[in-house]
Amino acid sequence: MNLGIIVYMLGWILKVEGLLMAVPILTALVYGEREGFCYLAVAAVCLVLGMILSRKKPKNEIFFAREGFVTVSLGWLVLSVFGCLPFMLSGEIPRFVDAMYEIVSGFTTTGSSIVPKVEELSKATLIWRSFSHWIGGMGVLVFILAVLPMAGDYDMHIMRAESPGPSVGKLVPKIRLTAKLLYTIYFVMTVIMIVLLLVGRMPLFDSLCMSFGAAGTGGFSCRNTGQADYTTYQQAVIAVFMLLFGVNFNVYYLIVGKRWKDAFHCEELRGYLAIVAAAVILIAVNVRFLFPSWGRSFHEAFFQVSSIITTTGYASVDFDKWPEFSKCILLLLMFIGACAGSTGGGIKVSRVMMAFKEARKEIGAVVHPRSVKVLKFEGKPLGHEMLRSLNAFIILYFFIFFISVLVVSLDNFDFMTTFSAVASNLNNIGPGMSGVGPMSNFSARSDLSKAVLIFDMLAGRLELFPVMVLLSPGTWERTWAVLGKRGRKKGNLH
Repeated sequence: MNLGIIVYMLGWILKVEGLLMAVPILTALVYGEREGFCYLAVAAVCLVLGMILSRKKPKNEIFFAREGFVTVSLGWLVLSVFGCLPFMLSGEIPRFVDAMYEIVSGFTTTGSSIVPKVEELSKATLIWRSFSHWIGGMGVLVFILAVLPMAGDYDMHIMRAESPGPSVGKLVPKIRLTAKLLYTIYFVMTVIMIVLLLVGRMPLFDSLCMSFGAAGTGGFSCRNTGQADYTTYQQAVIAVFMLLFGVNFNVYYLIVGKRWKDAFHCEELRGYLAIVAAAVILIAVNVRFLFPSWGRSFHEAFFQVSSIITTTGYASVDFDKWPEFSKCILLLLMFIGACAGSTGGGIKVSRVMMAFKEARKEIGAVVHPRSVKVLKFEGKPLGHEMLRSLNAFIILYFFIFFISVLVVSLDNFDFMTTFSAVASNLNNIGPGMSGVGPMSNFSARSDLSKAVLIFDMLAGRLELFPVMVLLSPGTWERTWAVLGKRGRKKGNLH
């Protein structure tokens, strides 16, 4: 285990977090809020500690998948611990477990909240909550890769560990350039959304919060009513951009490069849009009696489908009051999630499509035992390694899901509340159903349940394996053995 490079990267994470806290600090300055001093103090600590940890670049820059997974997992833990400190120092969320839950929900772009009345929070805290979605959407380590040159191609292990999806490839030969391209597309799309909301006369503060949340596909709102008070135009802009940020960013790279044919022949994109279209039509028909017109019915159906499948979690209506058929569709969309390589969560459309193809192949093998069929996805053969990884992910996913449901059920809430609470956190969505619906919050959960849900949010955002590698005893066996030998040598010298 290359501990030197891991500590070095953690130092950079702290420095970046300290700089990013300039956003809530400036917001507090504009609105004359004393909470800004809390953010300033934590930012200073992050910068100083970050400089100490990264003051000297290690000579050995070589690291492999294990180091990449550990760096990403520890990085997100460090990011969250320091990110929640301003909540506690300001007294707005005084308890550590609550503050940790809130900021992990922000960075993982989940959007579940323990705050009953968000409008009672300071503007600095509201903007930090929403900005944490934007930071976590693309990933802070991807940003660091864009500005920090690394030797060789070892940084690919970090990008694979942090980027959502079954596989991550380079858009261009250099990882650093790939990271820059991703963040450029991400930034430009966010700015366009802010401008369109401002054109629709949404207040600047709300435009920033809504855009940060939609870009990172997170669900924190700056109003107690969620998105219900916004105009139809403003809701439409939010819905469209939620859908766009749920698309694989490779598609946007192909569009920028004017490779239109490659972009729109993406198999996952077609599947994603087909699922959205089918869900919108079915829900719109099912909830027609709740709205004055077909237009309004389709508008609300599109907003909620876009919000749930992209795992954003915004709500323009209380969909928990919709018919069971519509709620069932939304619950299924929670598990499917957005596209790989997007800022969305969930199992991912590509994995679902590949799993169905594999199942169909197995059924076909029973019917036609002598037939030989090669599975393909996006025009490429699905090799044994990819299918093995897919099966391992699905098994691990449902193992974590069912264990979490068992533990959270100790709170003794109804089954739908418990089931959807875990589903919404593991899939990084935000609102669930029943007691954790769009007009409710997670404040009533026990500390044990909140701890489990914090784990679920991190595991879901990091695609399970990095967190499990971090917790695996085998990851650290050799490291402890080496450190033990060094300790014994020093003892012998004395």
